[in-house]
Amino acid sequence: MEYGCKHKVIVITGGTSGIGLAVTRIFWLDGANVYIVGRDSTRGMKALAKIIGCQDPKAVVFPGREKDTCSAAEGLRAGCGEKLPVTGASLLRLRYIRADVTKQAGCRLAAAIAAHYGEGRIDILVNSAGVYQEQRLERISAADYNRIMDVNVKGTLFMTQACQPYMLPHGKTDNGVKHDCCVINIASDAGIGGNFGCPLYCASKGAVVALTRALALDLAPDIRVNCICPGDVDTPMLAKQMEAAGGSYTKEDMAAGYPLGRIATPEEIAHVICSVASPANSFMTGSVIPVDGGLTAIG
Repeated sequence: MEYGCKHKVIVITGGTSGIGLAVTRIFWLDGANVYIVGRDSTRGMKALAKIIGCQDPKAVVFPGREKDTCSAAEGLRAGCGEKLPVTGASLLRLRYIRADVTKQAGCRLAAAIAAHYGEGRIDILVNSAGVYQEQRLERISAADYNRIMDVNVKGTLFMTQACQPYMLPHGKTDNGVKHDCCVINIASDAGIGGNFGCPLYCASKGAVVALTRALALDLAPDIRVNCICPGDVDTPMLAKQMEAAGGSYTKEDMAAGYPLGRIATPEEIAHVICSVASPANSFMTGSVIPVDGGLTAIG
């Protein structure tokens, strides 16, 4: 499946796992230059290995390289590239950037590195970094608030701010190619309709929804801004959520609440993200799109 993103320069936060990892692989296979941003170098290098199809990431990639950025080509051990169904040029299109999106300086560093390798531009930003916590109102601490808001809201806002100067004006022509620049924020169905037992998470994702609409107005007509609101997705974050719940519910219990009778895969959400980012959707901005198996349709 092609999305028309060949040669695009794409930055994805939270690209080392879950939805971010899935969308990184799809964009990369579409021919884009993709830069994933994360705090943990070991996880970043392992993510590169998964994306390019390494069956044994530990045997192929240097884990935990202590540098701010590394391409998939640089991370492979000598001779290992010959064992993969990919070319050296395609490996150079995939890069990990170590940065903390909860810090304004970290966002600026990530954007500057991506723009450097992207020859001065960034075409697409996917704000996928996010954290979840179930905590009732009476138990929420200031530390809980800061952790959730720093990643889910501050990271989204400051990463967009950092990338904005590098995003080409909408409609500008370079060598006859029309550039369509966009930001895609990942919120949640909980940011639209709320949910039990996680008011802080709901508030953070509701803020992302409101921020999306505000930025769509402020950045038009140069940059499109849209928001995807998934329901429950089978990701490592969901696994942590269930572990923290101490077995009080299962995936099957969660699936029972959806009209489609199941939760989503990361790839299903990733395909929607790629579709919204596609130049074919160049008239879409300010949209908030539930991808939740019909959950929000219940009301």
